[in-house]
Amino acid sequence: MDKVNQLVDWLRQSTKTVVLTGAGMSTESGVPDFRSKSGWWRNIDPSTVANIQALEHDYDLFHAFYCARFEALKGCEPHEGHRILADWEKRGIIVHVATQNVDGFHKAAGNTKVDELHGSIHAVRCHKCGHEASAQAFFEQETCTVCEGKLRPGIVLFGELLPEDAWNSALHTIKTADLVIVIGTSLQVYPVNQLPSMTRGKLVYINREVHGFERDFDLLFEGSAKETLQQIDAALKG
Repeated sequence: MDKVNQLVDWLRQSTKTVVLTGAGMSTESGVPDFRSKSGWWRNIDPSTVANIQALEHDYDLFHAFYCARFEALKGCEPHEGHRILADWEKRGIIVHVATQNVDGFHKAAGNTKVDELHGSIHAVRCHKCGHEASAQAFFEQETCTVCEGKLRPGIVLFGELLPEDAWNSALHTIKTADLVIVIGTSLQVYPVNQLPSMTRGKLVYINREVHGFERDFDLLFEGSAKETLQQIDAALKG
């Protein structure tokens, strides 16, 4: 039996399948992987900009970086792989998506049960008091209307804790899953990289580079997230 048909069998047998996605899911929509080693913005290592230190002490640089990230999302939209996962949720094939991505594409595609483990770039708020604000207010470098604090996107900066509700939800669903499909993440970022090992179910890995993960997963697909999901979906419908 080939790998696609093996996974189709597992999907049909599973009563609780969970998907975990990372940057490789979004790059196929044209979103830059801002954690790439080369750095895609002014040749600066993003980890030196996307942190509390920059937010509090070099806000102009922090603001410029996140304005560039907003700009990079313009014209990008969910691809067919996102829409397949949304359709699988509607059909009861998967029950949940946990994602490291902050672009909101899973929800935009139609998934309703999504844990955004690194937050959402669209959820602008005050860093000091947490009051919600508009993206436009952030672009124009306005301050909070409640406490005059600095505005920021609602994403997890380097060194910050993950959103507790999203983390606990993802942890519970993965722990109790029959099948976990990990898509488009190098599993380098802690603590999300610990989640696959938390399940007692079968583990599947879809990524452009799978070398080194052979012992960690029951099934591996090396290649495009979108194209692999299209192949699996076609076999499911066949």
